[in-house]
Amino acid sequence: MEQQHQFPTEEVTLPSKGLLYPESSPLSKGVIEMKYMTAREEDILTNQNYIQNGTVIDKLLQSLIVTSIDYNDLLVGDKNAILIAARILGYGSEYSFTYNEEKIEVDLTDVKDKFLDESLVTEGKNEFHLTLPTSKKEITFKILTHGDENSISNELKGLKKINKNKSSDLTTRMKYIITSVGGDYEKKTIREFVDTQLLARDSRALRNYITDIQPNVDLSYDYEDPRGNMKEISIPIGLNFFWPDTEL
Repeated sequence: MEQQHQFPTEEVTLPSKGLLYPESSPLSKGVIEMKYMTAREEDILTNQNYIQNGTVIDKLLQSLIVTSIDYNDLLVGDKNAILIAARILGYGSEYSFTYNEEKIEVDLTDVKDKFLDESLVTEGKNEFHLTLPTSKKEITFKILTHGDENSISNELKGLKKINKNKSSDLTTRMKYIITSVGGDYEKKTIREFVDTQLLARDSRALRNYITDIQPNVDLSYDYEDPRGNMKEISIPIGLNFFWPDTEL
């Protein structure tokens, strides 16, 4: 028997179209069902423990998503789309933020999804191919998931405990993004490649390519300063994105 919910729900289209998830995953349908925000979710938004440890947004989305999924499987861009939908369903589409001491108002329904190009993927497989432009190395890479981001964060925390003065953010992230080098999928090979062979120009080319193809939401905003100059800025997302009157 189909479960009957005691609250209104909406379907949210995922920018990935579900193409990068295995067929066995509910996310492969390309849509998820989520409920409207209630007072219970407002409790989550004001939970100081969640705020302090940086998990408040994820706790909120996990509470709102009705479809039975593994939250760690969510691609980062798909999670961002759910985030925008949650704000619209909870408090409406009008959102204001401050930039250069100026209040800017936007309509979140104008935020567009950046959909995945189906020609680039094998359905059900989160893997892409690229020939690095300078070294000509053949690699495969993936689009990061929420679980990947958590693993990266935990690894970086461990590395900083060992050496507080050393920054390994970029190389650590690359070791999760790249899935094979020259057809070799061994983790050891990938780590050695990133640490000793990945040229800066190739690293930048890979990051730019990922930005170009990654399914996501477009949070860019064309800002006009008092002198009439145009500048592209990013719509900020934080706790105040959901509850502008919240005082931290």
